[in-house]
Amino acid sequence: MMTDSIADMLTRIRNASLVRRKEVVLPYSGVKGAIANILVREGYLEKAEQVKEKIPQLVLTLKYNNRQPVINHLRRVSKPGHRHYVKHGDLKNVLNGFGLSILSTPKGIMTDAEARKEKIGGELICEVY
Repeated sequence: MMTDSIADMLTRIRNASLVRRKEVVLPYSGVKGAIANILVREGYLEKAEQVKEKIPQLVLTLKYNNRQPVINHLRRVSKPGHRHYVKHGDLKNVLNGFGLSILSTPKGIMTDAEARKEKIGGELICEVY
């Protein structure tokens, strides 16, 4: 059985924010690290750090405003059984520009705004707002 590690990461973040946890710990991978860094840069997470142990882990610190989670919606778009690719011209704004999409492109993992600016398409990983 193939597991979707990105969907697992998003579910862990979603569940932890619902019960107001401060941190989420998950196995490290380069893709998850890149997604976490985008979420930190865009203000959805407090910080993300890689902990080097026997098994490398990613520690995400969640962000809250007045005890409400900053992340209201976190949805996996492209799944292992159903990949979703978009051209840069077909990239739509998430929540009229208040949210963001994260894409995997030939130039690396980036937000929808960065992909539009670079005029590059790719696999639509998830939506956040």
